[in-house]
Amino acid sequence: MTPRTALGALHIGALMFGLTGVFGKLAAASPAVIVFGRAVFAVLALVVFARFVSSSRWQKLRAQDSRRLLLGGLLLAGHWVSFFIAVKVGGVAIATLGFASFPAFTVLLEGLIFRERIRANEIWLVVLVSVGLVLVTPNFDLASGATTGLLWAVASGLLFSLLSLTNRAGAAHVPPVQAALCQNVVVGLCLLPMAAPQLSDVRPIDWLWIGLLGVFCTGLAHSLFVASLAVIKARTAAVVFAMEPVYGIAMAWWLFDESPTLRMLLGGAVIIAAIVISSQAGDSKKPRVETQATSH
Repeated sequence: MTPRTALGALHIGALMFGLTGVFGKLAAASPAVIVFGRAVFAVLALVVFARFVSSSRWQKLRAQDSRRLLLGGLLLAGHWVSFFIAVKVGGVAIATLGFASFPAFTVLLEGLIFRERIRANEIWLVVLVSVGLVLVTPNFDLASGATTGLLWAVASGLLFSLLSLTNRAGAAHVPPVQAALCQNVVVGLCLLPMAAPQLSDVRPIDWLWIGLLGVFCTGLAHSLFVASLAVIKARTAAVVFAMEPVYGIAMAWWLFDESPTLRMLLGGAVIIAAIVISSQAGDSKKPRVETQATSH
């Protein structure tokens, strides 16, 4: 893969991740069913990628690796469920922008967990993301679907930042594709008890949306991301993936007529600018970026 094709693969991956909320809204199923189906289809896609494309050798899991992957799977399940609740309650734009708060949580939690010094540009990241979230919120009424959806989306971002740090701790031993596959298996097993009673009521068209969500927005997007990191700097990847909310909001605007307000657009611009500036101002750490591939 050349740098040019890797950059194209990154943009395709960002577009696919941006479509996550769109497919979640198109599927008239509960978040539990959507997440279960997504995990199943993602496992199938990742198995194909690991078998025919990936050159990474799978590692024998140690006890601490198994515990870490189990925890990561639980965090991933919570992240996805809370994100799709946000989509159903607040809409695609609100859910996508609320989730985009995760870099700010990662900065704060890294400082607490890994005892790393927080740099000036990272402090500005936290401040700007906070300002952006305030602008995105139309009002602070908990009875409002937009406010409730944003809170669920921010919770999704918090869980994803915890997942990022969990994956970072084990990134040196477990290849990213192997970790993603194992974590998706955990997600499927966790959601099976809640999803099983509802599976017979899922329409065929909804299985199509869920299948696209699992294969393209999870398995294929993750595979493109991991493959491109072999020739693209992590800092560049972080900037490209800052476009994810833009793709998601644009598609929701086109398909569902979810017209964002001027205040929401301004808040989204502040959040995206904060992520881009932060990634350009300092050396991005590769483990932090790799974990985004299991996102959303």
